[in-house]
Amino acid sequence: MNETTQKRQGNFLTRLVRKQIFIPLAALLLLIVFNLIADPSFFAITLKENSLGDLVLTGNLITILDNASELVILAIGMTLVTAASGGQDISVGSAIAIAGSVVLRVLCGTNSRPDTLQAPIIVAFLACCVVSMLFGAFNGTLVAVFKIQPMVATLILYTAGRSIAAWINNNELPMISDPSFAYYGNFLPGVAVPTPIFIAVICMILAWALLRFTNIGLYSQAVGINASAARLNGIHPQFVKFLTYVILGLCVAVAGFIKVSRFSTINYSVVAKDIEMDAILAVALGGNALSGGKFNIWAYEHMYTAADADDATKAFIDFMMSDDVQGSLVEEEGFIPASDMKVQKDAKGNVTSK
Repeated sequence: MNETTQKRQGNFLTRLVRKQIFIPLAALLLLIVFNLIADPSFFAITLKENSLGDLVLTGNLITILDNASELVILAIGMTLVTAASGGQDISVGSAIAIAGSVVLRVLCGTNSRPDTLQAPIIVAFLACCVVSMLFGAFNGTLVAVFKIQPMVATLILYTAGRSIAAWINNNELPMISDPSFAYYGNFLPGVAVPTPIFIAVICMILAWALLRFTNIGLYSQAVGINASAARLNGIHPQFVKFLTYVILGLCVAVAGFIKVSRFSTINYSVVAKDIEMDAILAVALGGNALSGGKFNIWAYEHMYTAADADDATKAFIDFMMSDDVQGSLVEEEGFIPASDMKVQKDAKGNVTSK
């Protein structure tokens, strides 16, 4: 192993330790190692019959993944809101109560204990999506248009949301007796893995596709870093902030649907209690800046000479392109070494593959 390779490996480890997500991952690794030593059975996963007689996977890891499904979905929307607005939505717990209440209202109709569903489940889900996105739009308007600090703006729904949820169902506690509704919060017949885990994975794939094939992620971060600069570059900061709250509203709807499906009923004062704190913590542990924006910027350096380079200038350029600089100083500053770049641009602006 030559000296340059050793330097690059050292620089990689230095950059890794500096990343905000390093400490949470290190803590998780230590916790896993501790549990392996203290109680190896903690990681055991077995196949057992549930109360319905179906074989399902059971164990601590399955329970953790199952119960964290709603949190994972919420964290997707909360990350975008945090990046764009530099603040957090503390009303998601109350909004989940509203979403769940809407689902039960549509399925139960005027009877809080119906023998059969009064509407298709997909209709109830779409209704809760619309309502949740409207409440998300309400929060987004307060933040983006009226420029109210996010935590203060969402405090309105945080305070009133659970009362609204109770009002939707006339302060009754509806209960669904149809077993098909419970599939979405528990297990599908013949499937050993809890349904919420599948839903969470689907939401993560959709979020990846949204960030991969649209500019919403870049725009959210740009607005969060400097809204004025983003506006000068053709981005509409108010609309971007508004849109992130609407997306969070959609995430709330999915989480609320899962919550009420787990028990086929709802308790307005308890459902998703304090989940907003967990969602904010998840965003922070994911390595995101709670102050908004912040993402790594990769760039490259231009060096021009007024005329044909003399010997001293050529020597300087050669030094800057050497492994001593590209493999150490450049990487330490967070840039990509010129040797690792895939394209090159000449003085006329023509870009070609290396």
